[in-house]
Amino acid sequence: MTDAEHTIVMTGASRGIGQIAASSMCALKPEAHLVLLSRNDSRDLVAKLQAVGGGAVSVVHTELSSLQSVADATDAVLDRVRSGDLPPLRGLVCNAGVQHTNALTETVDGFESTFAVNVLAHHVLVRRLHDHLHPHARVVVTVSDTHFGDFRHNLGMVPGPRWQPVEALAHVGAFADLGNTAAGRTAYSTSKLAAIYLIHEYARRFPTGPTLAGYNPGFVPGTDLARDASVASRLAMRWIMPLLTITPLATTPSKAGGFLADAALGTVKAPSGAYIDRGQVARSSPESYDLQRECKTWEAVETLTAGFLPLP
Repeated sequence: MTDAEHTIVMTGASRGIGQIAASSMCALKPEAHLVLLSRNDSRDLVAKLQAVGGGAVSVVHTELSSLQSVADATDAVLDRVRSGDLPPLRGLVCNAGVQHTNALTETVDGFESTFAVNVLAHHVLVRRLHDHLHPHARVVVTVSDTHFGDFRHNLGMVPGPRWQPVEALAHVGAFADLGNTAAGRTAYSTSKLAAIYLIHEYARRFPTGPTLAGYNPGFVPGTDLARDASVASRLAMRWIMPLLTITPLATTPSKAGGFLADAALGTVKAPSGAYIDRGQVARSSPESYDLQRECKTWEAVETLTAGFLPLP
């Protein structure tokens, strides 16, 4: 990415590794205008980020659990680009994600919340912004190594994905015992597998750019991803699990956020469709390479979000 003035759009910057990544990008690329898509009052965050790098930071109110809100947010960004209020789009960071303690939560659109936010909302963002992104732009989607489904990657805490047709995954009822934590975590790991399928399909369908990649931060204790978990689980994640960061099994929030910034800025050289595991390109799980599933995931997600995609 050149030093010319440009815009980077980002979700999930209000806390955790996203906020650290946003701060790193502001410090490393003060010429960039960072646009945060957030549902929160982010005035304090904007001031903090601007103080870091001296560059421009602004917020577009966005509720990722509403696809209409996502569509409206992209329109607001594009209107500002067309008017010259924002420089050209050179980056998109889809970092926001949710993990519930059940698989019963529905969005206003009637979709299962985990799949809606982790997959459908970001698909709408990618598709609506795609034609306006510079061919050399970088699009990064935060995924997770929970999609491997084994102890080495999940530490026995998150069940592996249970793949089903996307139409089922997108609605409540895809997993057994919907009201328990295991179902919520299964929905999470499965949504991350779906996101990787889409990244592979994006790379095939958009061969002339931009570059699209998945970013895996690894296991990152101390973030707020488990904020809806039980008290015991939250305490373990905040006070006990961070001890694992002295081993290769876990990543500190600071390192994970820095790696995400590197992935977004193109510091990590990666071909389109790549899986960036922390600071380097790696292979995702064997299950994540399935041409038929990738194509069907694209087709199903396109159908589910058809009312919010740009006209052909």
